[in-house]
Amino acid sequence: MEYKRITSIDDPLFKQMHELMGKVFPKEEVLEFSLWAEPLQDPGIRVFVAVDAGQVVGATEYRYYADMQVAMTDFTIIGVDGKGIGPFLANKRREDLLTVVQEAGRELKGMFAEIYNPYLVEEYGFGGVKSMNPYVRREVLSHLGYRNLDFPYVHPSWEGDGEAVSGLDFCYLSYEQGVESLPAELIVQFLTTYYAILPNKPESWLKMIETLQGQDTVALAAI
Repeated sequence: MEYKRITSIDDPLFKQMHELMGKVFPKEEVLEFSLWAEPLQDPGIRVFVAVDAGQVVGATEYRYYADMQVAMTDFTIIGVDGKGIGPFLANKRREDLLTVVQEAGRELKGMFAEIYNPYLVEEYGFGGVKSMNPYVRREVLSHLGYRNLDFPYVHPSWEGDGEAVSGLDFCYLSYEQGVESLPAELIVQFLTTYYAILPNKPESWLKMIETLQGQDTVALAAI
C-alpha cells in the first residue's frame, strides 16, 4: 500500500478520493470538487490517500498550526474493511506530521478532531463500511486518547450555505501530560481560523463562539 499526497484536483487519484468522500460522508461534510483547487495547493494542508493496486482505498487530511502548536485531523476515510487501512493512515500521518512540526521548529501540543456522536447520527450509513461506523470510530479514537471538549458543538456546512451542522463533538488529543482542560481562547482562535474559508456562518455557530469567548477554560471529558 502506498501513501501518496494530493496537491491538485487534476490528479486522477483526487477524483477517486472525492468520490469516496461522497459515498462515506453526508453531503454537508464534503466540499464541492472545484473548490478543492486552492486548498490543495496550500503547503500547510496535507491531503494523502492510501493506494492499493492503483485504487484509492483510504484518505486523510490534516494540518499543523505552528502559531498555536496544534494540529487538526480534518478527516480519515477507510474505504475497504480488512486491509489495515486505519492503522496505515494513522502511522503515516503521524510520521509526516512530526516532520512538518520539526521543520517548523516548534512543538506539537495536541490535535483537534470533529468526531461523530453515534447517538445523534445513527441513521448515517457511512458507505456501508463497518470500520466507518461511528460507534466503532469513537471507541478507537477514545483508545488513542481523544477526549471531548465539554460544550455544545456545531459547525458551518461545507456546502457554504450558512447552515449549521450538528451530530459531532469537538475533541482533542493532548500530547502533554496532565491536561484536563484547554483555554477557551485557544479553541476560539482555532475555530475562527479553521472556518475562515466559509463566509456564511450560522447564527448558532456565532453564538457558540460568543459563549466560548466568555469562558476561561473548557474541560476535557471522556468520549
